[in-house]
Amino acid sequence: MTTTVEFDDVVDERFGGKAAGLARLRRLGFPVPAGFVVADPADGISDEVAERWFARMRDLGATPLAVRSSALGEDGGELSFAGQYDTVLGVGTADDLVRAVQTCTASTGSHRVTAYAGRDVAAMHLVVQQMVDARAAGVVFSADPATGRRDLMVIDAVAGLGDTLVDGTASPDHFVLDAHGDCVIREVGADPAISVDELRAIHEGAIRAVDHWGRPMDLEWAIDRDGQLWWLQARPITTLPGALDAMDSPLAGDDHVYTRCNIGEMMPGAYCPLTAAVSGFAIDYAMQMTQVVARAQPRYESPWRQVGYFQGHMFLNLTEGTALSAGILGNSLEQFSMSVCGRVVEELVPKPPQPFVRRLVNTVLLTGFALSAGPAIRRLGDQIAGFDVPDADDPREVLRQLDDGVDLFCEVMVTHVRSSSRAAVAANVLESVMIRRAVAGGGHEDEGRAAASRLMAGATDVESAVMLAELDEVARAIAADPSAGDFTVSEPGAAVTRLRTSTGVAGVALRGFLHRHGHRGYRELCMRDPSWGEDPQGLGTMLQVMVRAASDPVARRAAPRSDQTDDPPPVRLLARLARGGARGREETKSKLAAMAHSLKLGYRHLGQVLARTGRLPDADLVYFFDRDELRRVVGPDDITDLVQAGLRRRSALPYQEALEFDDVSVGRPTPLVVRPPNGVDDSEIVGRPAGRGCVDGVVRVAKSIAEARDVRVGEILVAPVTDVGWTPYFTVIAALVTDIGSSVSHGAVVAREYGLPCVVNTLVATRTLRTGDRVRVDGDRGVVTRLSDGTAA
Repeated sequence: MTTTVEFDDVVDERFGGKAAGLARLRRLGFPVPAGFVVADPADGISDEVAERWFARMRDLGATPLAVRSSALGEDGGELSFAGQYDTVLGVGTADDLVRAVQTCTASTGSHRVTAYAGRDVAAMHLVVQQMVDARAAGVVFSADPATGRRDLMVIDAVAGLGDTLVDGTASPDHFVLDAHGDCVIREVGADPAISVDELRAIHEGAIRAVDHWGRPMDLEWAIDRDGQLWWLQARPITTLPGALDAMDSPLAGDDHVYTRCNIGEMMPGAYCPLTAAVSGFAIDYAMQMTQVVARAQPRYESPWRQVGYFQGHMFLNLTEGTALSAGILGNSLEQFSMSVCGRVVEELVPKPPQPFVRRLVNTVLLTGFALSAGPAIRRLGDQIAGFDVPDADDPREVLRQLDDGVDLFCEVMVTHVRSSSRAAVAANVLESVMIRRAVAGGGHEDEGRAAASRLMAGATDVESAVMLAELDEVARAIAADPSAGDFTVSEPGAAVTRLRTSTGVAGVALRGFLHRHGHRGYRELCMRDPSWGEDPQGLGTMLQVMVRAASDPVARRAAPRSDQTDDPPPVRLLARLARGGARGREETKSKLAAMAHSLKLGYRHLGQVLARTGRLPDADLVYFFDRDELRRVVGPDDITDLVQAGLRRRSALPYQEALEFDDVSVGRPTPLVVRPPNGVDDSEIVGRPAGRGCVDGVVRVAKSIAEARDVRVGEILVAPVTDVGWTPYFTVIAALVTDIGSSVSHGAVVAREYGLPCVVNTLVATRTLRTGDRVRVDGDRGVVTRLSDGTAA
C-alpha cells in the first residue's frame, strides 16, 4: 500500500539513497526544501490521495513541486543511478502530481536503467518536495571525479534550474578549489551564476557533509531568488579510484624540501606500492649509507629519510642531503642544489657547517668511497648471477628468497651510487674548470658548460650507446630484408615474436641483442613493468619506428665519436676521467637493471602462485602491497580487507600517473592544478647544455613512452625525462629536450654519443611546448627557442 514517510522518520536506506541523504542533511541542520517520501507507489496514486498531498504542500507555501525517484540502491555507495530515473519538475496541480508519480515509477522498467544496473531494479520510492525557485543551481563534488584527487573540490553552477546542467544544454561556470578552499581554477561567463560568498558557502557545506559521511560526496544545491542556499541531494561519489595518497611514506619533516629532480631520471612516472617497497627502499638505503660513510648521519635509520613516496611518485629529500654539503669541503648548499635541481633552491635552509678538520676527513672518506668502487663494480656480475629466481610452489619460501634478493639489491644499489658518485666527481670538476676558463677569458658560465659537454662526448664502450648501436643494427638488418615491409605493417608484438624464431640475419641479430640486453627496458626499476625481453609489443613498436628510419637515407647523420681536442693535457685528462666515469655509471646501471629484472620475475612468479592458490584474485595484484603486507598475504589469516585495499590502490595508479609536480616542494608534495601559461612571450626556454649542436625542427611532446611511439624521423623529442627505454628513438630524432636531467644523466650521455643536440633540466618544456611547435634547440647554450613558421630553416 502506498504511504508517506516524513524525512525525520527516515533513519536508513530502506526508502532509497536519495531519501536517506536528504534526511541526514536535515538532521545536520542543512536547509532542505519541505517534502516527504512516497513509499512503494508502484500502482500509482488516486486522485483523492494526490489532492490531499498537494493541499498539504500548498498550505505550507511549498508549491510547485518536484517529484524525484528514490529507488533502493540509487545514490548509494556502489552505484549512483544519476540521471537514470525520470524526474518531474514544476508540478502545479493535483492532477500533475498523479501523472508525475506514474512517470517516475514507470522509469524503473526503462531500457537505460536495466542496462546501467545490469540487473532487475529494486523497489521504487519517490521524494516529493517543494521546487526551489532557483536563481542558480548546480553540483559540488568534494573530490575531483576526473582526476581522483581528494584534495580538490569541484563546483559547477548554472543560472536558473539545475536541469540544464544535468541534460547538458547549458555550459556551467566551473570552479576548482584546493584543500584550503582557495579557488585555483575559475572558468565563468560574462555574468557569473554565483558570487564569491555563495561559492564559499557551498564549499563549507560540502566540507560539513564530508566530515559527517566520512567519504567524498556529490551534492546538489540551489540558490533561490532571495539568496537562500538549499541542499537538494547528497550521495557518495561512486566513480573515484582508491585514495591517491593511501600508500604515502611518512613525511620526514613539515619543513623538509622534496624534489622530483634527479630521482625522476631513475624513477620516472608513478609506481606501484611494491616498486616503492623494493626499488624506492633500495635507493633510500644506498643514499643513507653514503651519508653514513661521510659521517653526515651516524647510522642507517628507518626508510624514507632520503627518499619520499607520495601519491605514487618518488621524491628526493633535499633537506636531508644538506647534511652532506655541510659536512664536506667544496660542496656548498648552492652547489648541492644546483647539481640536483639545476638552480639554487632558495627554500633550502643550510645546516651549520662542521669544523674544517672534520669536513676534511669526511671529504677524504667520501672521495675514497667513490673512487674505490672498482672492485665492488667487478664483483657485481658474480653477485647477481648467484641469485636464483624463485620457482617454488610454496609462497612463503618464494617470499623468503625474494627478501634475500632485496637485501642483495640494496648492496647493488650502493655500488651503483658509488659508481655514479665517481662519475659525478669527474664531471663536476671538469665543468668547474671549463667554467673558470670561460669566465677568465671574458665569456659566460654557459660557454664553460657547453665546452664541458663537448669534452664529455666520445666515450667508447658506453653500455647504453653500445646497446643502442646493436639495436640499430637489428633494425638495419630488418630493413635490408626483402620482407621488411611485412615487419613494419604487422602488429608490433606479432612481428617481434615471428622475428625471434627466424633463422635469417635479422632474427639472429635480435636474439643476440635480447640475450645481452633483454633485461633492459622502460622504467627498469619497476617491479611491474616488463623488460624488453618480456614486452614484444613495446619492443616491436620501437623497432618499427627504427626500421622506417633505417630505410630513409637522410634520417640520421653519423655521430662524432672523436675525443681529439686542442685543450691542454690537464683538461684532456679530466675529460678522459669524466668519460670513464660515465662509462662506469652506465655499466653499473645495467647491472642494477639485471638485478631488478630477476626480482620482477620472482615477484611475478609469487603473484602467479598466490592467484593459483586463491589467495589473490589475479597475479597482477601482488604489485599493490608492500613487503610487510605480503607477509600477511602468504600467511594463513583472512586477507579480505587487504585484497580490497590492493584493488583500490590498483585503480588509483592510472590517476597517479597523470599527476605533475613542481620541481621543488616544501613539506608534502602537492600535484599541480594549473599548467604554466603557453603564451607568445615564452619565446625561450633555458635549460642546461648536454649535447652539442643546433637544430631547427618540429616538436614531439611525449610525456610517456607510449606517446614516444608516435615520434617521426627528424622531430625534436620533448620529454619529462628519458631512461634506457626511450633511447631507441635517439636514432630517429633530431634533438632531445627534457624537463629534468644533468650532463651525466642517461639521456645526455647517449645523446652525445649519437651527436644529438640536447638540452636538459628545462623544468617546464613539456608544459610550455606542444606537439607541432617549431623550435630551435641550441645544445651549445642550453636554450630552446620558439620559431615562427618563416623563421625555421
